Amino acid sequence: MISKNTLLPVQTTLQNKGHLLDLSKPLVMGILNATPDSFYNKGRGSDLKELIGNADKMVDEGATILDIGGVSTRPGAEVISVDEELKRVIPVVEAIHKKHPQIWLSVDTTSAVVARQAFYAGVSIINDISSGRFDEEMMHAVAELRAPYIVMHMQGTPKTMQQNPQYEDVVLEVRDELRRVCDRCGEAGITDVIIDPGFGFGKTLEHNFSLLRNLHTFRILGKPILAGISRKSMICKALNVTPEKALNGTTALHMVALQQGANILRVHDVKEAVEVIRLFECLEDDK
Repeated sequence: MISKNTLLPVQTTLQNKGHLLDLSKPLVMGILNATPDSFYNKGRGSDLKELIGNADKMVDEGATILDIGGVSTRPGAEVISVDEELKRVIPVVEAIHKKHPQIWLSVDTTSAVVARQAFYAGVSIINDISSGRFDEEMMHAVAELRAPYIVMHMQGTPKTMQQNPQYEDVVLEVRDELRRVCDRCGEAGITDVIIDPGFGFGKTLEHNFSLLRNLHTFRILGKPILAGISRKSMICKALNVTPEKALNGTTALHMVALQQGANILRVHDVKEAVEVIRLFECLEDDK
């Protein structure tokens, strides 16, 4: 039995391109959607100038990582071509890397081609919601690049994932699947792996809250944990609000995720997430 009062140790550093990222304290990853159809944009369109402005704001507010994606992963989202994804992502990566070379950039993609080109344009982390399922070359590419790799659990695909998702034991099944993915990463030669239980990706409201309640058990895998809760349906449905009105609920659940052992918060609202981490650290000072 894994107690949330005694969190198991996990890997606390990531390395890439001669740089180390310290995860001994929680970090914020800001979301930059270079897409016209994300579930929550808040003015974050696909215009390059606007995206750079949003990146500037997130950096100023304390983001350590910026996650850039060119494909919407909202429920029911359609697939776009690799060429279109590259057109959306690469100019953004190049511009932000040039302006903020000290910031770690992540690319949110399931394509090995996009992962490679984004890496050469300035990305350090590959964030793959499919954990290599959608492109058999992905893990080989990540291993060759020697990049940290974020793997996520998802039942089905973005187009089908919310069509009656079912589990006998969601925590056990998601954790076991992520264990298998980590094993495949090791076999491929990937050294640094971050795990993401995939809140909202093929899960019901009850599944999501069960995963959050038991997030501490995922530390048994020994990998840093990313929590992607920001403005998602688990908040909107529970509070009967739209994503635009879900910041307060997001903030509340971010504190829970930190108390459950999350190392990275992937967020739309950096300032508020940074404040949650500061308060969490104040709570932890007496321990």
